[in-house]
Amino acid sequence: QVQLVESGGGLVQPGGSLRLSCAVSGFTFSSVPMSWVRQAPGKGLEWVSDINSNGRSTGYADSVKGRFAISRDNAKNTLYLQMNSLKPEDTAVYYCAKGGLVRDYWGQGTQVTVSS
Repeated sequence: QVQLVESGGGLVQPGGSLRLSCAVSGFTFSSVPMSWVRQAPGKGLEWVSDINSNGRSTGYADSVKGRFAISRDNAKNTLYLQMNSLKPEDTAVYYCAKGGLVRDYWGQGTQVTVSS
């Protein structure tokens, strides 16, 4: 069955960095686009970034552009999100999702808290 498992979240001070990982199984990872979506406390889902199947095309929300970088290792069936210059407003549960515009499977999420 399809599984997506995020890891790498935690507590970090403003200005710090974290790298999230999403290990996937149950589908041909190298053939599908992937996304990161987040949900801040008390707010709705916010698309963060996506990447096409071969990793050569990426997109970012304006709120994270220039600070976050999405990547993928198709040999390892793993999606990444490098987050730099973190701000308190980046605090959220981060989800990886299978798909770009249409996301049909989601991970359980990993908590990122940016606080001093």
